[in-house]
Amino acid sequence: MRLTVDGLPVIFPYDHVYPEQYAYMLELKRTLDAKGHGVLEMPSGTGKTASLLSLIVAYHLVHKHELQKLIYCSRTVQEINKAVDELKKLLEVYQKEVGYVPEILALALSARKNLCIHPEVSREEEGKLVDSQCHKLTASFVRERRSEDSSVPVCLFYEGFDERGRKQPLPPGVYNLNDLKSFGSEKGWCPYFLARYAVEHANVVVFNYSYLLDPKIAETVSKTFPKKSVVVFDEAHNIDNVCIEAMSVNISRRTLDRCHSNLDRLAQKVREAGEEKLREEYQRLVEHLRQTRANRETDVQMANPVLPDDILQEAMPGNIRKAEFFINFMRRFNEYLKMRLRVQHVVSETPTYFLQHIHQTICVDRKPLRFCAERLHSLLWSLELVDMGDFSPLRLVANFATLVATYTKGFSMIIEPFQDRAPTIFNPVLHFSCMDPTLASEPVFSRFQSVILTSGTLSPIDIYCKLLNFHPVTVGHFTITLARPRVCPLVVSRGNDQVAITSKFEARADTAVVRNYGNLLASMCGVVPDGIACFFPSYEYMDSVVSSWVEQGIMSVIQRHKLVFLETRDSGEISLALRNYFSACDNGRGALLLAIARGKVSEGVDFMHHYGRAVIMCGIPYVYTQSRLLRARLEYLRDQFQIRENDFLTFDAMRHAAQCVGRVLRGKTDYGIMIFADKRFGRHDKKTKLPQWIQEHLKDTLCSLTTEEAVQICKKFLREMAQPTSQEEQVGVSLLTAEQVEERERKRLSGES
Repeated sequence: MRLTVDGLPVIFPYDHVYPEQYAYMLELKRTLDAKGHGVLEMPSGTGKTASLLSLIVAYHLVHKHELQKLIYCSRTVQEINKAVDELKKLLEVYQKEVGYVPEILALALSARKNLCIHPEVSREEEGKLVDSQCHKLTASFVRERRSEDSSVPVCLFYEGFDERGRKQPLPPGVYNLNDLKSFGSEKGWCPYFLARYAVEHANVVVFNYSYLLDPKIAETVSKTFPKKSVVVFDEAHNIDNVCIEAMSVNISRRTLDRCHSNLDRLAQKVREAGEEKLREEYQRLVEHLRQTRANRETDVQMANPVLPDDILQEAMPGNIRKAEFFINFMRRFNEYLKMRLRVQHVVSETPTYFLQHIHQTICVDRKPLRFCAERLHSLLWSLELVDMGDFSPLRLVANFATLVATYTKGFSMIIEPFQDRAPTIFNPVLHFSCMDPTLASEPVFSRFQSVILTSGTLSPIDIYCKLLNFHPVTVGHFTITLARPRVCPLVVSRGNDQVAITSKFEARADTAVVRNYGNLLASMCGVVPDGIACFFPSYEYMDSVVSSWVEQGIMSVIQRHKLVFLETRDSGEISLALRNYFSACDNGRGALLLAIARGKVSEGVDFMHHYGRAVIMCGIPYVYTQSRLLRARLEYLRDQFQIRENDFLTFDAMRHAAQCVGRVLRGKTDYGIMIFADKRFGRHDKKTKLPQWIQEHLKDTLCSLTTEEAVQICKKFLREMAQPTSQEEQVGVSLLTAEQVEERERKRLSGES
């Protein structure tokens, strides 16, 4: 399908386009023209990915010198493959519409675990083990030994890539993870290193958020991407939390004990190494820092928030230059941290105070702490200790040393003697927590030409602009156009006994409240066919409620209608539960899935069509408000961004509630019921923080219902959805032809003129 969007010829991969997709592409085009950033909220299941790829690929083909690369960031492997498959479909349509396929190289990039084809290494289930085994087979010194001794094991796939893959560029085309593995198997080349090498030359790169936002990963993967790039963060409703997690460190007593063992092993290796080898190692380190400084002076595009520019202007401190000195230095630092963990009460302090205290206690200056991460990396590599997994505790402590000595603002240090939820078990933990997401996001916003944040749940948008401290040139809210309403949001505030339904802490354990939640769920299971998903604020609350339902006999009533599955903390159990849930829906038995807001199910599982005809949100999913880390962050947001505590807590809870209920609608041919089971959802301050496309269907008359009233409304809605519909009814309303788009384009242009 050929379209014209604000004068730009666009190939769209489907026979019809949604009105909101056309409006979305218009705003996206304006963002690219302005060479600025944008925030676009579009309903779930309305084709954001197809709209993004169609517009940006068309823009790239027309303005190759102004837009050189598309960097598409998503959260899960499933979503990465989905985006790449959508691009494949788009390029196939190019062949039909214009008679040729543009010479575009697009590929997905993921961890070694998802790309390894080595018969032994790929059997490992943990990513760290795969990385460790890969290092053992591909390190330069291992390959040097192989040239002298043919019995030394190496990875033949890496050798094949190094010999031929670097000389033969990856042919133009679109490669998902499986395509890369198939291509690598055919050629005898390592798919992971092939992808790492090819991303430099690719027009489109699809990978995880961390490849841009985590400084440790961004330094090795995306540092040379051109400034004339557009970055898309899909499903960006949690981007502030991703930024904070990338810059935060948690250190327990067990970590420090293992770090002590790492240092003993490292000291032994240093004694075994020759003096000449250590001297060469130091010279390489100095040369590396000198080269890094030279690159920065020639304005090479790099990003390394862990080691900023001013640090690289300094010389390596003398007390960590020699390997023995550095190991002794890390021993002192490790013992100091052990001493700090011997606390009987909570300690909260700033990085500045921590540096002053360590200087007064053991005479450790800030300057050598800054270089710990870089110095350790160089030493491990020079001593050929490629088994990085074994040294992860030492690397964690070294990274903490560099962070705490680098940043004096935007971080909070909290030492807790007990876990929040196990206050009787002595388990001290040091949290060095990032309070300011801009420390990770600002390098991305300042470095690239355009950054697009998009999701189905970005309301209210202005708080994202405050949290990430950027000024978008375009802000868009898009509704969902439907020939007939296919979404039915309801707020159930009372049970049939008129007792209020709420997960408020003071009332959540009340027998009547728990019983009303159970009766609501049992009633919905009796009238809603196929699959139902029910979300709770926390695992603890779900466990207590389900136990009460069993005692009250409500669970047996539910099980007469549906098979019941629960989300647990174990990823293997979740996968098994989901498979059985989908199977029960497929065979007509019907199923109920009890899940957790902020859990795996709420973020990455689509309940399309019969897999989810209703979603029930039992209570408002407020974060655990007694967490000291949360309280520290709330204080920081209040002081630095003027965001009030209640505003942020409500915003955070409502975006997760919207994400949960949004799982039920995954396209215009889909339909579903959204039930907000808490009287507080009907309040103005809560309702207005829901996405606009949900608010439009949530009328005032639907904001204070009893269980029986909700059941009757659901029955009526399901009867209406059971009536047949045709595509002709939707054309011109929720579906547009190319001619109708051209007509809208003419009206828009004449209106502007």
